[in-house]
Amino acid sequence: MNIHHNARLTPLGRAAMISRIETDGWPVAKAAEAFGISRRTADKWLQRHRRGGERRLHDRNSAPRRCPRKTPAQTIERIEALRRQRMTGPAIAQALGLARSTVGLILRRLGLGKLSALDPKIPIVRYERAAPGEMIHLDIKKLGKFNVEGHRVTGDRRLGRSRRAGWDFLHVCVDDASRMAYTEILPSEGQADTTAFLERAIAWLGRHGVAVQRVMTDNGSAYRSKLFAQALQAAGARHVRTRPYTPRTNGKAERFIQTSLREWAYGRPYACSQDRAKAIGPWTDSYNLHRPHSGIKGLTPWQRVNNLLGNDT
Repeated sequence: MNIHHNARLTPLGRAAMISRIETDGWPVAKAAEAFGISRRTADKWLQRHRRGGERRLHDRNSAPRRCPRKTPAQTIERIEALRRQRMTGPAIAQALGLARSTVGLILRRLGLGKLSALDPKIPIVRYERAAPGEMIHLDIKKLGKFNVEGHRVTGDRRLGRSRRAGWDFLHVCVDDASRMAYTEILPSEGQADTTAFLERAIAWLGRHGVAVQRVMTDNGSAYRSKLFAQALQAAGARHVRTRPYTPRTNGKAERFIQTSLREWAYGRPYACSQDRAKAIGPWTDSYNLHRPHSGIKGLTPWQRVNNLLGNDT
């Protein structure tokens, strides 16, 4: 139950006040004064208590018991039927001779305030590769540079602005099976930096015994470049692209980026973006070696990759 923020008494307080009156014999005026309410309010709760009922000391619903001008159920059904034909709220209002505000209110109550509510929800298909290297996920996150503390630290958007400071680009690589991650901060998201990152990520995984077979990316221009394709061919890896406008297909990289922003980029204040960039390496090492991952039953990515590869840790 939501208690009004100005309420003097909760149900427990009302019960205590009534106990003073009924059990201890206090006068109603004395109990009202002791509990900081008016005599009239104390009388109200006392009478409700004496009338009984399971919720006698709880606030009543403020909705009226009768509403003569309530929209008929038949009209509501017609509004819902027209909405399911993908008609807009104003069009429904015009067709039925109703006010737009009335139709809008009813549609919101029906959970049909947006046309997208009529579309069936796409079921979430979760998958996980069986072995490290069968699939790695690549993605890029653009982050603004700064040379003074920003509003996330100061709490004031009028202070701490770094104008024309430029951008940092967080490149991430996440192994599907183990969640092992490799990250770099690079000056661009162009094909040269993106391809060089791919080569270094594959080499890093190789040093840990992981042979990359497939690389999943979105449809960014750098990932569609010939230079990137040549690097994939040289590594003997197949390129898998996500469906357009479907970032959830590359969900493990997307989730890793969310985690990194929460725990690294915005997890503590930095004096400048250079300090933030220096912190990504230690944070990624901690992520791989020490941070338990709920998606792999509480193991760390390092434990998971060694378990899958049959190594002793």
